[in-house]
Amino acid sequence: MTSQELQGMASWTEWVPLISADPPSSPGVYLARQRAGGPVVYVGVGAGARQGGGLHRVRCTPGELGETVVPAAVGLIRKIAPEETGGDDDASCRAKGEPGVAAGTVPSSGVPPQIAAAFEDLERHGRVHAPTTSVLGAFHTLLGDRVLERTALLAEQLCSADPGVRYDAIRMAKELIGQWRGDHSGLVVLIAGCLLPEDAYTSAAAAEALGALVPVSEPAREALAAYVEACRAEHGPGVWAARERLVRRAYQEAVRALAGLRDLRALPCVLEALDEDTDAWRAVQVAGHLGGAAGDLTPRLSKLLAGVDFSDASQSMSANALVSALRELGDPAAAPALTTAIVAAVREEQWHTAASALKALASFGREAAFALDVVGPLADAQDVTVRAAATAALWELEGDAAGVVPRLVELLDTHENDEAAAVLGQIGQAAAPALPRLRKMMAAGYEWTRVYAATALWDIGGDAEAPAVVGTLLTAWAENDATSNHVLACLSRMGPAARPALPRVREELTLLRRSGRFHGVPHDEELQSACRSITARA
Repeated sequence: MTSQELQGMASWTEWVPLISADPPSSPGVYLARQRAGGPVVYVGVGAGARQGGGLHRVRCTPGELGETVVPAAVGLIRKIAPEETGGDDDASCRAKGEPGVAAGTVPSSGVPPQIAAAFEDLERHGRVHAPTTSVLGAFHTLLGDRVLERTALLAEQLCSADPGVRYDAIRMAKELIGQWRGDHSGLVVLIAGCLLPEDAYTSAAAAEALGALVPVSEPAREALAAYVEACRAEHGPGVWAARERLVRRAYQEAVRALAGLRDLRALPCVLEALDEDTDAWRAVQVAGHLGGAAGDLTPRLSKLLAGVDFSDASQSMSANALVSALRELGDPAAAPALTTAIVAAVREEQWHTAASALKALASFGREAAFALDVVGPLADAQDVTVRAAATAALWELEGDAAGVVPRLVELLDTHENDEAAAVLGQIGQAAAPALPRLRKMMAAGYEWTRVYAATALWDIGGDAEAPAVVGTLLTAWAENDATSNHVLACLSRMGPAARPALPRVREELTLLRRSGRFHGVPHDEELQSACRSITARA
């Protein structure tokens, strides 16, 4: 269709251009809404592609999208040459996308580096590198749950000759994998194919996406390891702190993604970051995944925790990240450092950090019993969060049910009732005095309260409580699917007693959209695994 024919349609179509600034007087990509007969999308591309494809039309009603729409779009993408969109090479893509990349930035004084990085991420998220991105995004929106067709479209985008199209496809692929279930291994491999040492800008986006998609990003493991090794070979072992901002970010994201897969090939890079203290906070965030190297990591993380100034509230994010990493590593050698941190945090009234450190200390059980002199008094702390964490720690460190159950029952009347209920469930039958209060909690208006109460009720009362527990869990799940991971964990422990929940469990496995806590990939994968395990046993 010629430009003149496009102009002739202006009398009956309202045009919204996606490349040109004016209604269609020249070849370009446009979104058009027909005034009569329902909305219509028209896609016209540059001269080269127009010779092979011309103008393509798709109604903006997903149910009416024909089977030829995606093949037509794929054909157009194949014919879009970089010179038609201005993305003539990787260098231009980088220059347009990341101004001043060589200079780097230093966070303002008093601003935690995590906060500064979050704002940088937000700024990057809004960038568009190819003029076709908007219309391709519209296609994906229209296709909705047609995951196979969207995957085919994204595969073509990720293989495009235009670096801008490839770059923007990384984000789109990440969103598809993050929102919809299915076999995404092919897309993951294509994202990993964007890890090119000569293009740090695109590599950083690819590595960041793969890190966010753990554990689905498993097929990219070897590509990530190869990229990390290539960077070290080209830039030396100090590449984590490279002066060129793009190289540094790409390498760090690749290391973090590799660590997220619990691959010990990331360890030398993480240790360098912790030792040199350059962007160490990025390494801390993933150090906990490398449990096989706890002997190397625990002393370093403990030293960093000892250096935290708890009187400075801006350091609380770093403190909590260190505590979380030490807890995940599970090495009791961290107990002394955590105990010292608890004392310092309480002294400075950093209650959230003190509670987090108490929970980490509790995870070591009897091996942290030497800290009872610090933990014991905190079970009477004024701050309820600290009081609940300290009471839970008392149970783990000394195992005296008679001493902690009354305290936990009292905590059921506070905003920490979920923590208290969880510990009562861990105690089991010895926590029977809590049963009346837990049954009352099952009528609470807040679904999370009901879930924790029902879970504890089963763990303490067993089969006699099963009917009420299953009913409560299913109702809460229906009200808020974010509770599903907790619900499935309890149903899994219940075994045959959970049989009435099987229809809902089987239904969950038929859903296409991701679910679970925060609708995150790890939580949803865990959820599906639990559902499959329950149905298999049934």
